[in-house]
Amino acid sequence: MLIFNKKSDLSAFLSPLILQNKSIGFVPTMGALHKGHLSLLEKSLSENEITVMSIFVNPTQFNNAEDLDKYPRTLERDVQIMQELSNNIIVYAPEVEDIYEGNTISESFEYDGLENQMEGKHRPGHFDGVGTIVKRLFEIIKPKKAYFGEKDFQQLQIVKKLVSKHNIPVEVIGCPIHREANGLAMSSRNERLSVLAKEKAAIIYQILLRAKDVFQTHSAEETTKYVENEFKKHAEFELEYFEIAEETTLLPISVKESNKKYRGFIAIFIENIRLIDNISLN
Repeated sequence: MLIFNKKSDLSAFLSPLILQNKSIGFVPTMGALHKGHLSLLEKSLSENEITVMSIFVNPTQFNNAEDLDKYPRTLERDVQIMQELSNNIIVYAPEVEDIYEGNTISESFEYDGLENQMEGKHRPGHFDGVGTIVKRLFEIIKPKKAYFGEKDFQQLQIVKKLVSKHNIPVEVIGCPIHREANGLAMSSRNERLSVLAKEKAAIIYQILLRAKDVFQTHSAEETTKYVENEFKKHAEFELEYFEIAEETTLLPISVKESNKKYRGFIAIFIENIRLIDNISLN
């Protein structure tokens, strides 16, 4: 398995392949790989001649220094997991210096308002950091297709907007959420949960499923109130937000319209660890 730590070496390797018009699929990650990541890799491997996965914990998208410090870094294990899947994966695992060259700050981006909703409201600067790293990785790797999980659905829509506004020639492909057997959305942050917390966190998806049922016959406001009241019954959770938004604009819903797609988004803390999830409501 080829592992590159420097963008100059990776670019030198990929450049002749790009000139040969080889199709490059790209899976950007922050490591601590799980089956959700592997499903993205499998899709890329099946659709492209070359697959590149980046493993980089990007400092500019963290607005909480403690969260950045505690984010799991398991490169050796990640490589082993990938080797079990396929040896045809190229890994880019840079240091911060290789990406930011001594200037670890975000560029500023405007995503037509997508950045002002949900995660954008609660994590100031987060999507500037996301845009900065994704744009730079796209420039280094020059993929034809890039694969993102729908667990970070807002991020997926932001990346699509970034590509559109900056005329980046890449197809952004959203892939379904992978879940634990108990329904908990797979996330690298799950590694920090105790066994008991992981069990209890199953309630997140259970409540989302029930909220989907409620939404069929009730308003968005009533559905939101239902979710808030359900979590009040579980003292171990701190609900940061539950919001229902239209999928394309991510704007909060006021009145249901039959021709629009809606999604419920949640951010919640357990054991001081922040988890997010979402569900299609129609």
